[in-house]
Amino acid sequence: MDTKTWQLSAPGVWRLTIKKPQSITPLSWMNVSPQEKALQQMPQVAPPFDWDRIQLEEAGDSLILSFPLYRTEKLYGTGLQLLRMNQRGRNRYLRVNSDPKQDTGETHAPVPFYISDLGYGVWVDTSRIVTMYCGSTMKQEDTQSEEIRDRNSDRGWRATMVASRVEIRLPAEGADVYVFGGPTLADVVSRYNLYCGGGVLPPMWGLGFWHRVPTLYSEQQVLEEAEQFRLHDFPCDVIGLEPGWHSQSYPVTYEWEKSRFPEPEQFVKKMEQNGFRVNLWEHPFVSPKSELYADLKPLSGSHTVWGGLAPDYSLTEAANLYKKQHEQQHVNIGVSGYKLDECDGSELTNNSWMFPGHAKFPSGLDGEQMRQMYGLMFQKMTDDLFRSKNRRTYGLVRASNAAASTMPYVLYSDLYDHKQFIRALCNSSFSGLLWTPEVRRARNAEDWVRRMQTVCFSPLAMLNAWGDGTKPWSFPEVEGVVRHYIKLRMRLLPYLYTAFARYRELGIPPFQAMPFVISPSEIAEAEANAVEAEQQLNTTDAAYGKKKVREWDDQYMVGEALLVAPLVEGEDEREVLLPAGIWYGLETGERYTGGCIIRVQAGLERIPVFVKSGSVIPMMPALPHVPASGTQIPLELVHFGSEPGEGLLYEDDGESFDYEAGKYTWRKLTVTRNSDGEYAGELTGESEEWSFYNSITWRFSQTHLEMI
Repeated sequence: MDTKTWQLSAPGVWRLTIKKPQSITPLSWMNVSPQEKALQQMPQVAPPFDWDRIQLEEAGDSLILSFPLYRTEKLYGTGLQLLRMNQRGRNRYLRVNSDPKQDTGETHAPVPFYISDLGYGVWVDTSRIVTMYCGSTMKQEDTQSEEIRDRNSDRGWRATMVASRVEIRLPAEGADVYVFGGPTLADVVSRYNLYCGGGVLPPMWGLGFWHRVPTLYSEQQVLEEAEQFRLHDFPCDVIGLEPGWHSQSYPVTYEWEKSRFPEPEQFVKKMEQNGFRVNLWEHPFVSPKSELYADLKPLSGSHTVWGGLAPDYSLTEAANLYKKQHEQQHVNIGVSGYKLDECDGSELTNNSWMFPGHAKFPSGLDGEQMRQMYGLMFQKMTDDLFRSKNRRTYGLVRASNAAASTMPYVLYSDLYDHKQFIRALCNSSFSGLLWTPEVRRARNAEDWVRRMQTVCFSPLAMLNAWGDGTKPWSFPEVEGVVRHYIKLRMRLLPYLYTAFARYRELGIPPFQAMPFVISPSEIAEAEANAVEAEQQLNTTDAAYGKKKVREWDDQYMVGEALLVAPLVEGEDEREVLLPAGIWYGLETGERYTGGCIIRVQAGLERIPVFVKSGSVIPMMPALPHVPASGTQIPLELVHFGSEPGEGLLYEDDGESFDYEAGKYTWRKLTVTRNSDGEYAGELTGESEEWSFYNSITWRFSQTHLEMI
């Protein structure tokens, strides 16, 4: 079949339309325009392979599209993968599914987009399930005789041979396939994000600390718990209500339970007066007791979930019913956003729940398509609702897909493995996704602190106490450590907000895995120096041998200047792969020369964080919450190291979409040093007016942050 009709879709982006793709896909549903100006400013390069090496063939009722694969090439992406970072040698069955405990590719946000460390990416835009064979299959004509080994005598035998192609199983009806150019892996991801509309810029308050209260808390209990944050001197911006705010849940009504929340509007106003936003939990399945039920019933699928309707939100009429009810009962009284739970379904736990793939929906979509798209549909509907009020929102979602980079939602899971949570944070950066390693419970004070430290360096810092009522001060012996890191996050908000602004304008993820900043050759060298020994466990766990390669999937960049290397319970030291250059321990001041692996120790009072020398970090006071728009606060500009350096600061009103009309300012922060060794700082930007800050303090040649 012909694969020579690739069309240039945007600078550095090529599209191949195969047969007749579905009318609804992630890209069409998002209804976004590529950021052409930013794309034009990127390097213009071709992929590192010949177009005629791409193959397309029919295989039964499927289409198989394949791309060449070089021997040492690494492949990243494929969505929110919790169990590995380099997908080379794996099959990825990319179905939306809750609690991905097996390494099959199924996950909360399976994105059929892989990125090569050679500097290109491949994306299939479809509402169907895609299977990617990421160098895990070997065709007869590609099998080399010298690679065939005798397992009985050759210790070099491997269960997964080194394949020469990636094979992608496409839907029978076809799909649009995109190739993104580099030249670097970071360029590929930025180009993908920009093509999908750019990255999200959350409201500044969304980057503060979040707390979710137990399920059946009443209005009075929520107000009392919020007050405890202020009394204990813990910053907090958002309080989340769990299922009990509904008059009925599982299935849900979307209506307030009057015995627990007799006056919702007054409750939300009281919370706002005390500096707290209110976020509401919900899921998609509508109860017969909901006022929406009768109108949504003819607009819903053939199957119910927990007895509730599964509305077809690809229909404008159904979406408008949902938005009208949410607008009147939630948004108009001041609710700030949602936690969109259980829009994924489950077959991987002790229970199975979701409409089946053969379910029928009024629009003509089937259950497979609706399940793949449901998370995107809910994100888009709620974002549109807040956008219509010129209010930004930020929330949580448990299912997503491709083209989601513009959505103000952070993924989470009911799983709770700390190391997997860190890996997911790294992997989310490859696919236009955000992830929170939320904290729920802890085995002991050590586990508690380590989880809290990690979540404070993530896209959404949250304690989810819905089930057990934990508080940040639940372990008194480490209360001071937890308070310190929540306050440190508050101090870093100008830096974090600027990182998200770069995501919006340039497509650069605010949190990045190490392949973004370290070359393939440097990573290969580091892996070679950290290969674990061959392990023969038993015939069940390792029948084909088990050899682990250190992937450096447990450390990541926050913005351009900070590298975070979390520790988990039971650890007080670890190896860190530092990029080239001079780095300082953010809180220790210890100096390191990068371009190598270092070993650091960190007691429970500290998470290893490193700052690049020459960086200028904008910071603010550790306030109890982010001030409302129009309130001005002090700004501190902290320069690290002895050499001159620079940084960036982005500023807007922090809450509205007025920045889309040009109401924002970028400022360059420059530090110079004269012949006498004296430092000077300069701010340059398009505007001299400040909307968020009222005084500026410079600190030069720092090696660490002072404790507060």
